[in-house]
Amino acid sequence: MADELILSGESREEKYQTLIPQIKALIADEPDLVANCANIAAALRQTFNFFWVGFYFVKGDELVLGPFQGEIACTRIAKGRGVCGTAWQNAETLVVSNVNDFPGHIACSAASLSEIVVPIINKGQVRSVLDVDSDKLDDFNAIDQKYLTDLVEIIADRF
Repeated sequence: MADELILSGESREEKYQTLIPQIKALIADEPDLVANCANIAAALRQTFNFFWVGFYFVKGDELVLGPFQGEIACTRIAKGRGVCGTAWQNAETLVVSNVNDFPGHIACSAASLSEIVVPIINKGQVRSVLDVDSDKLDDFNAIDQKYLTDLVEIIADRF
């Protein structure tokens, strides 16, 4: 199935519109959450050439690193700390144009310049976050927020 992914489209929105149905098909018959998150991270990174894409899972009072694509990452993040911890605490998507301007930003890599973090909510609780970093300033916008939110809703019931 992975070989059949067609990553076409000119604009970012067209790429999301092509990719999301393919991800739905890719994970439809796979019950393993880790495998599905790994493939989602890989598909997003392959399609958009993002600097880093990955998941953090809520475990107790921390976010713990899950499947990702990119450079070595922070393993544990406290609730309310950095962009990921703040998105978890507030249960809302954060789009950060320049991570160096974000109070308390955790610099896992100095090459990361902008970021979007989308909480994954199941039964009223944040269970995970999808974290996407770019090595370009101001790389994320409302289009990314819309489609990444749509994407996490596909898997939210598996958490």
